[in-house]
Amino acid sequence: MLRVLLVTDTDKPIGDLRDALAKLGYDMLAEPATPQALHRVVERERPDVIIIDTESPSRDTLEQLAVMNATAPRPVLMFSHDANQQLIRSAVNAGVTAYLVEGLASERLAPILEVALARFAQEAQLRERLTQAENELAERKLIDRAKRVLMEQQKLTEPAAYAALRKRAMNQSVKLAEVARQIVALAQAQERHE
Repeated sequence: MLRVLLVTDTDKPIGDLRDALAKLGYDMLAEPATPQALHRVVERERPDVIIIDTESPSRDTLEQLAVMNATAPRPVLMFSHDANQQLIRSAVNAGVTAYLVEGLASERLAPILEVALARFAQEAQLRERLTQAENELAERKLIDRAKRVLMEQQKLTEPAAYAALRKRAMNQSVKLAEVARQIVALAQAQERHE
């Protein structure tokens, strides 16, 4: 059962939305949060999805979303009456998964939530793959740097330097990148002392 946090910056009651979500089987968190309390409430309550009801998202709301998205990303649905394209782009950049302009129709909630959850999961996979690729590239650069150090210090060819790195990694039972990190750090320390 998904835990839903409602956020509102309007004075209008959102009891109908709460009731509609509860009927769909979602676990509703206590009281609606204000945008200013969003990050704090997300840390404390750990909702699975956030639904924001707003006339027009304020700069404060978007900043709070950006902070939350950087530290604890979650699917965010925003229902607004403001169709300004720049505002929509800003909301998406802040971490909004789905931005809907036509108001809250309870019969549309379930499919909208499912699409937002699927889109968020897909984006999370892409972020994970990007992070993995960036880490692999950083390791590759570190290994290349360590090879250059060995080639200069021990007058080795590139294949021989790579073989020396692999041998040392196997002897220490660590990853190749860890041995490369040690070699580069040692070379940097030696440069500082010279």
